[in-house]
Amino acid sequence: MILPRYHIAASAIRGAGNGLFLDEAVAAGRIITAPDGIEQTFRYADIMASPELRAQFHASARWFEDRYTLSPDWPDECYINHSFTPNGLWHLGFVFALAELPAGSEITVDYRHLLPPGQAEDFVDSVTGETITGLSWQESLAGSTRALAELLAVAQR
Repeated sequence: MILPRYHIAASAIRGAGNGLFLDEAVAAGRIITAPDGIEQTFRYADIMASPELRAQFHASARWFEDRYTLSPDWPDECYINHSFTPNGLWHLGFVFALAELPAGSEITVDYRHLLPPGQAEDFVDSVTGETITGLSWQESLAGSTRALAELLAVAQR
């Protein structure tokens, strides 16, 4: 579920296709997207063992530990693009605004939180040229938890 008003349009990120853009300002620390309509998660090993599920893996996101959702219907949340300097923080399926975001902002997150540990994305970061490689669950959770705690502490001031 995407909470602020938004639209999908051509991304400003080279090679990214479409992106998700805000139609209203969002304050730092506010939730941009929240999980909803998640019927099932799959263990990574089960996805890899099933030709049917594996064929949908390009539309996956890690939610916790080794559990992933598959979204072959490509909901609008899937138009959030990658950045190593994102304006959104992926934390347990929620995306939080990392700063005051004006209307017109294209939402980005660090895809390393969504990928399996050690798995490289099929493309490189368009700004740095660096490979986008999945973090371990522990790195992802610890990093996003620290970032969220810092963000909310600043937002409370």
